[in-house]
Amino acid sequence: MATPSTHRVAVAGATGRMGHMLIEALRASDDCRLTGALDLASSPAIGNDACAFLGHASGVPVTADLREGLSQADALIDFTRPEGTLAHLRACREQGVNLVIGTTGFSEGQKAEIADAARDIAIVMAPNMSVGVNVTLKLLEMAAQALSTGYDIEVIEAHHRHKVDAPSGTALKMGEVIAQALGRDLKDCAVYAREGVTGERDPSTIGFATIRGGDIVGDHTVLFAGTGERIEITHKSASRATYAQGSLRAVRFLAGRKRGLFDMFDVLGLR
Repeated sequence: MATPSTHRVAVAGATGRMGHMLIEALRASDDCRLTGALDLASSPAIGNDACAFLGHASGVPVTADLREGLSQADALIDFTRPEGTLAHLRACREQGVNLVIGTTGFSEGQKAEIADAARDIAIVMAPNMSVGVNVTLKLLEMAAQALSTGYDIEVIEAHHRHKVDAPSGTALKMGEVIAQALGRDLKDCAVYAREGVTGERDPSTIGFATIRGGDIVGDHTVLFAGTGERIEITHKSASRATYAQGSLRAVRFLAGRKRGLFDMFDVLGLR
């Protein structure tokens, strides 16, 4: 492993929007540096310098070869798709590279595979790497415990038109945190759609509403609606930079750790 002053990091999906943000953050970092850049074999950027979009030569080529892309890395940061992340997970496990997963939309079986891999490598997995979002999750836990009766709970999220999963992983995590604080299982109490004559609202449910449009980076609001008052806890992202900075904090947290599955509560000491 690298010393704490030189965390060697590879980026998956290196030519995407989040990949570019991560590479930019790594270039600006004092203690993390880019050592690998992965993308699909079909990407026109294969073979190009990973920092070419910044007008900078890093000496790190974009590659579809997982072994090559991970060969100099202590950790991989992955914000791609579930199938791609699982392929990267297997390569990381084989090569002893730690993993920071910001990908969302995993099935229960896929989550189980990630947990199994954590017996051999250290993994931070969170649906949102933003420090602010994770502090918001802690606030939601506290609010749910205090507002456990007499308040209807709704989670409203908005993202850009290109997002492929709904509700967002962050919205689902908010629902999970609230349900756990209330002693419930989200699978049993979540309502994801309402249409037609639905009847009165079941007070034990947690509702979700999804908005997709434009270039919205990510807005999340949890509404606790009581009689005579409403409490709204909101987080709005104006830039993906906050996800990138949170990811670097996760990389630093993993330094020296050999195995285990962690989340951003662990990284930020919010447990």
